[in-house]
Amino acid sequence: MGNPALTYQAANDPDTLETEEWMQALAAVLEREGPERAHYLLERLIDQARRSGAHIPFSPNTAYLNTIATGEQVGHPGNMELEAKIRSYIRWNAMAMVVKANKHNPPDGGDLGGHIASFASLATMIGCGQNHFWHAENEEHGGDLVYFQGHSSPGMYGRAYLEGRLTEEQLDNFRQEVDGKGLSSYPHPKLMPEFWQFPTVSMGLGPLMAIYQARFLKYLHARGIADTSKRKVWVFCGDGEMDEPESLGAISLAAREKLDNLIFVINCNLQRLDGPVRGNGKIIQELEGDFRGSGWNVIKLIWGGYWDPLLASDKEGILRKVMEEAVDGEYQAFKANDGKFVREHFFGKHPKLLEMVSRMSDEDIWRLNRGGHDPHKVYAAFDAATKHEGQPTVILAKTIKGYGLGHVAQGQNPAHQQKKLDLESIREFRDRFNIPVPDDQLEKIPYFKPAEDSPEMQYLHERRKELGGYLPKRRVMADEKLKAPALEVFRPILDPTPEGREISTTQAFVRSLNQILRDKEIGPRVVPILADESRTFGMEGLFRQIGIYAPEGQKYVPVDKDQVMYYKEAANGQLLQEGINEAGAFSSWIAAATSYSTNNRIMIPFFIYYSMFGFQRVGDLAWAAGDMQARGFLLGGTAGRTTLNGEGLQHEDGHSHILSSVIPNCVSYDPTFAHEVAVIIQSGLKRMVEDQENVYFYITLMNENYAQPGLKTGDEAGILKGMYKIKPGAKAKSKDAPKAQLLGSGTILREVIAAADLLQEDWGVHADVWSATSFTELRRNGMDCERHNMLHPSAKPQVPYVTQLLEKTEGPIVASTDYMKLFADQIRPFIPEGRRYKVLGTDGFGRSDFRAKLREHFEVDRHFVVLATLVELAREGKVAKDAPAKAIAKYGINPNKPNPAYA
Repeated sequence: MGNPALTYQAANDPDTLETEEWMQALAAVLEREGPERAHYLLERLIDQARRSGAHIPFSPNTAYLNTIATGEQVGHPGNMELEAKIRSYIRWNAMAMVVKANKHNPPDGGDLGGHIASFASLATMIGCGQNHFWHAENEEHGGDLVYFQGHSSPGMYGRAYLEGRLTEEQLDNFRQEVDGKGLSSYPHPKLMPEFWQFPTVSMGLGPLMAIYQARFLKYLHARGIADTSKRKVWVFCGDGEMDEPESLGAISLAAREKLDNLIFVINCNLQRLDGPVRGNGKIIQELEGDFRGSGWNVIKLIWGGYWDPLLASDKEGILRKVMEEAVDGEYQAFKANDGKFVREHFFGKHPKLLEMVSRMSDEDIWRLNRGGHDPHKVYAAFDAATKHEGQPTVILAKTIKGYGLGHVAQGQNPAHQQKKLDLESIREFRDRFNIPVPDDQLEKIPYFKPAEDSPEMQYLHERRKELGGYLPKRRVMADEKLKAPALEVFRPILDPTPEGREISTTQAFVRSLNQILRDKEIGPRVVPILADESRTFGMEGLFRQIGIYAPEGQKYVPVDKDQVMYYKEAANGQLLQEGINEAGAFSSWIAAATSYSTNNRIMIPFFIYYSMFGFQRVGDLAWAAGDMQARGFLLGGTAGRTTLNGEGLQHEDGHSHILSSVIPNCVSYDPTFAHEVAVIIQSGLKRMVEDQENVYFYITLMNENYAQPGLKTGDEAGILKGMYKIKPGAKAKSKDAPKAQLLGSGTILREVIAAADLLQEDWGVHADVWSATSFTELRRNGMDCERHNMLHPSAKPQVPYVTQLLEKTEGPIVASTDYMKLFADQIRPFIPEGRRYKVLGTDGFGRSDFRAKLREHFEVDRHFVVLATLVELAREGKVAKDAPAKAIAKYGINPNKPNPAYA
């Protein structure tokens, strides 16, 4: 980029001669001893000045120039002519696919949508990675993991079509998936399970998940489970996407743990959906400050090679000064117009710049390229990133939104939404990229694929063969086979607690986990994950037992070293302690839960957290986990609205089961007893580890201690299906005696059991009690039966499981849980015909008080269960009409208390 000593002079420089001497001295050091020595001297000077009391403001920014100087740029090893042709064909196919999809005119008039502009700005970088850097999984290499920018999916399809991995029919069905021939709008492993690895839309989730994926690769290597030393994690994201808090939220972890296997490529095309990302500033400089300040290696890729001669001749630094001062809104306009506009509005800012380009035509000026579109500069940046050690790397690549799309989209504010092109624009696109499609075929927008024996196709396949295979590609099943432990292994948790002994379901989970850790085959594959709440859940014993993963080991003596359960960090630790960071912990869980696919190693993650800060806080990640076909356990601790009684409004969960129920492959349970926890966990291990089924489990746990009744043989199936009879009612002396069916789950089931006793003792009502371990699974089974019956009207009707259980019983049905009424109300359509169904729940904000008071406040305790049952029985004429009023008086219920849903 020219002599670094020759820079423009500040207008307020009081001694230009002294400045020049210092600059020449610096230039000499750079020339003779290199940049590392120069950096050392500058840091020493700054340090000395600060120690002497001088205030020197910190700036993480470097000049608005390429980090890699022209003289330091490695040569591009590829065939530039063939690579340019291949890029052009892929660009054309990506454009054609989107435009053709939106030429359909369905009766409802709805457009399919799609994006052209994002891939248009990325094509050069994607091509460089595909041709030279990204290894596929093979015998020699575990494979690089690439998080493709979500809106660039048409380009991935366009390349896969050339490779023969997708057909023309599939391209014709872009975003038309219902009939099974189409391609998903964005990267979705659920919809294209052998193609996409990572869902990168919603925005921000890709960068966050990728950081923890890179860390998980280091974790696997440190524990000796897999050799991941050659593997890299590449992350493509947009500059507008970096406004999402998740995008930058974990970059300090990447630097702290020296994740040099991680490479971010931020596509700085300066535009988001509605307009400029930073019209009044510079997004590249802003992001440089964020990443460099957090300890990343930053490579700025701003200017293409056509700028090199101009920068070399910029002896006075005027060009660099104008580059620094121009804002992104201006840079967007420069590429949305033409060379004449650039001459007038960029070079016209200074007479000497106009003189500099006086011999250049407007076409020459228009050809001045940005770094992200220069294959030589891109290769040099990628090469430097892969060789850098000790830090993660971010490449800030300046590109043009809608590159090559002409006047309708290039650099235009609506470029992101552009999905239709008129015939003239298509012709302009064809000519711009030299696509061999004749004029009489243009209106059909045919895909283009060279002959298989053409130089382009041979080169395309040779490059991927050299790198081990094609990408993106996803492994559906792990090669290894692991066996889940038998239920008998959990015998200590299945048996009743000794008389006078009480434990919580949280303790039952910890005991179950310890049993699994003892298993020689699957124990090492367990990944316990905590968000700084181990002592809350009684898991601090794991610190010493299996150690907390810390890449550099433990450099200090913990203050509790003299205790049995001291805080132990280890380079090969098994437990992931993520701090107060649910989103990060969940991202670690996703990395482990998809390890069967990304690493060909089955791992078993258990992430336990306050249930309130699970699905409510990381719901989008939980949905992405479903898309990624994750397999693992989520444990919502201190669950329910009244269990975490002292914490108040924000800490009490009454809706996590509602949120988990919307994820189709999330299997949710709200167990009450230890034996239920053990049965559910063993089932999860069987389904996810042994059978490799694409589900994940959400289990809520409580810290409330009580006696455990133990497992009765034969109840296992009911526990897993979602409901079984835990306590039959007393045998009625008369067939006309009032009867009722009481349902409960979680901690409130114990209130329901107590209510059954009160109904018997105080009102002569015989009530069966049912443990409803999963209203969600009951609902899903019911919906399956309903659908089958609707579609097969002539076949014998299927009967939902919950209907089968309840249709043989008598009396009204009352359900009470620690969750919103909607939770238990899920099964209302499957209640036997003619039976009354009353649901109690904890609608409303949480609050602090003793558990008994909270359950009274939310009207879910034993007294309200009794009252609700009596009201239903009175309506049926099974008890006296005044029985409910007498119960209100007997139990001291305030009929005028505020509705807890709004209190």
